Amino acid sequence: MAISISDEALDGRIALITGASRGIGRALALRFAELGAHVILVARTQGALEELDDEIVKISGQSATLLPLDLTDFDAIDRMGAAIYERWGKLDILVGNAGILGSLNPMAQMDPKLWNQVMAINLTANWRLIRSCDPLLRQSDAGRAIFVTSTVGAEARAYWSAYSVSKAALEMMVRTYAAELQKTDVCANLINPGATRTNMRAKAMPGENPENVKTADAVVDYFVELALPSCTQNGALISC
Repeated sequence: MAISISDEALDGRIALITGASRGIGRALALRFAELGAHVILVARTQGALEELDDEIVKISGQSATLLPLDLTDFDAIDRMGAAIYERWGKLDILVGNAGILGSLNPMAQMDPKLWNQVMAINLTANWRLIRSCDPLLRQSDAGRAIFVTSTVGAEARAYWSAYSVSKAALEMMVRTYAAELQKTDVCANLINPGATRTNMRAKAMPGENPENVKTADAVVDYFVELALPSCTQNGALISC
């Protein structure tokens, strides 16, 4: 990393992470908690969130806030924002990490229902998160929003269809949002983790040896750097 990260770098910060039960989201939850943040963890599976919470208690001595939630329930995202305001009055860090691959098909053969599902989770849910959490981030002394993108969001590759389109749209959405945040205390940025050992990667590259791919732990400090109150980047896309 370009900077040194102290053991208390996120002490007292309130951080919301989607897709927190596995992969990069899980690694982020552990790292943020280790650095002193109180983490609000969003995923569909209650059991996986509870297991993660047990690990967080071991490393930090404090429990996380668990929110079992399907991000396609957009009204629930609004209720989540209201609940965060009632409890903390602000949000310091938002990480839009949840995403799905869908299927790798020729564009003309993509199933319409699956197309809509990919767009709902990878794009629309993140817009709803911005819509719900923007007032909370503005209540922070240094609100930070971070969204996860992919190389195929900017580089056209055959058969990546809905996934690539969703990431391209996400990038434009976040950069537009960032432009609207100028002269505020909030910053919004994108991270492209690159090839990372996750379930999604295994699905996309079934013949690949996972031992040749970096782990999620290898990318978490890129997120930490963008989450710090001292971060001044806004509208950037960071590649790991």
